[in-house]
Amino acid sequence: MPITANDTNRKSWLEVPSNSDFPIQNIPFGVFLTKENIVTVGTRIGDYAIDLGALQQLNYFEGIELTDDMFMQDTLNDFISDGKKTWRLVRNRIADIFDVNNPKLQNNPKDRDIVIFDIKDVEMQLPVLIGDYTDFYSSKEHATNVGKMFRDPENALLPNWLHIPVGYHGRSSSIVPSGIPVHRPMGQTLPNGETTPVFGSSRSVDFELETAFITTDVNIMGENIPVTETEDYIFGMVLLNDWSARDIQKWEYVPLGPFLAKNFASSISPWIVTMDALEPFRTKGPKQEPTPLPYLQQKGKHSFDINLEVAIQPENAEATVVSRSNFKYLYWSMCQQLAHHTSNGCRVNSGDMMGSGTISGPTPDSFGSMLELTWGGKNPLKMSDGTERKFINDNDTVIMKGFCQNGQVRIGFGEVSSKLLPPFVRQ
Repeated sequence: MPITANDTNRKSWLEVPSNSDFPIQNIPFGVFLTKENIVTVGTRIGDYAIDLGALQQLNYFEGIELTDDMFMQDTLNDFISDGKKTWRLVRNRIADIFDVNNPKLQNNPKDRDIVIFDIKDVEMQLPVLIGDYTDFYSSKEHATNVGKMFRDPENALLPNWLHIPVGYHGRSSSIVPSGIPVHRPMGQTLPNGETTPVFGSSRSVDFELETAFITTDVNIMGENIPVTETEDYIFGMVLLNDWSARDIQKWEYVPLGPFLAKNFASSISPWIVTMDALEPFRTKGPKQEPTPLPYLQQKGKHSFDINLEVAIQPENAEATVVSRSNFKYLYWSMCQQLAHHTSNGCRVNSGDMMGSGTISGPTPDSFGSMLELTWGGKNPLKMSDGTERKFINDNDTVIMKGFCQNGQVRIGFGEVSSKLLPPFVRQ
């Protein structure tokens, strides 16, 4: 089935700013709360949020097999469960409805008033009920930098790193959408030169520049999915700020890896950009040496050219861009990650989220965490207000953006923006 929604000649009758992440060729999916306190599944074109539940009730999806309440829910899980054919049919239909040459909704002010909202008048929600969350560690540059800092610079990568997409299971209860502030965590740390740990607030809260992909129902328990088929089970992608407390992490991560240093908060962008929308931006990932084992071997273009940036905004000051990276630097592809995830028969369900791991590029200005950008705090970054940062300060806002662009179209994710608050104190 062709992806007609991607036609670069298509124009919308809704006004779309020239630099928008959300032209009619994007059509992401999300969940929002209206001024009337109604939660609905929606999409976005330009600076307009579109109520898909209302569109369905008004019969604009006639001819597409959908359950009666498909878009009148507070998550996208059921829609995602319906699979790739349904996603593409719905996305193509939305593109047709809002095409400048289609008068049906365009010339119906009564329906338009029910369906279309100014983006400023809605409150974005978490788009899916995330049952399970896995975080990978798939940037060779990031893993090398961390290995140099914490282990032997001559053997920065552990022996398994070039053979498997390393990952761990995170905590879905702490995933929040953009705009929700997070608190500096408390935890155990081992001060330099001491032999006894102390308990207190983390002094080294960091961001991690990541993306994440959302899956449909992939397999039954015990079944592994071939790497050549995994792409069919990936619905779309979001930006992910996977907050980390480096001092807590340093003390706790041996022998079992990330725990409280990582599970206190993860922030995601609210619009899921579909893999269909990203199709024009396919590119090859890094050359993999040694050649992976057969179950992870791929041919062709399985990465995407997604420009990424991170800015830190101190309270009452301008934001300062501290990193510019790109998704294409990731060593292990999403398909390889998902194939490895199911290789032991682990079940993966609709709405599960898989983080990429920190995305660092080859140059110091493309590193994806403060740990790397300041090299463990040795080289502080200067902010717009003249202050310096080794890590993230209380009341700083971390803003991540991502977009793809070629000569014909720009497809973006919007942003994930989160403010770091002091530790939570019970009243």
